[in-house]
Amino acid sequence: MASHNELGILGEQLALDYLVKKGFSIREKNWRFQKAEVDIIAQKDDILAVVEVKTRSSNFFGEPQDFVRDHKIKLLTKAIDHYVQTEDLDVEVRFDVIGIVKKDLDTSIIHLEDAFYHF
Repeated sequence: MASHNELGILGEQLALDYLVKKGFSIREKNWRFQKAEVDIIAQKDDILAVVEVKTRSSNFFGEPQDFVRDHKIKLLTKAIDHYVQTEDLDVEVRFDVIGIVKKDLDTSIIHLEDAFYHF
């Protein structure tokens, strides 16, 4: 497996651990609908957090969370609309981005709640 794939898998695990520590239960990971893949779907009380995880080994070219593009946002919103309807959920949906920079032994995690409002 390529090292960037391994880094992505590690980043998603770090994000899962982070969310669980914040009191979220994990409903899905790497959930797919049509062309969309949702990294993490987590819930805390009546909030459904749809989490896109971006992991990098450096922030030289920018912060990881800055790499979520409009096309991805459209895919995620369509997918989660389907998920909420299919699961018959009565929740507030929030789109978060967790940006992780993992370099050697140093790890930084930035959690942007309602991240799509920040773009």
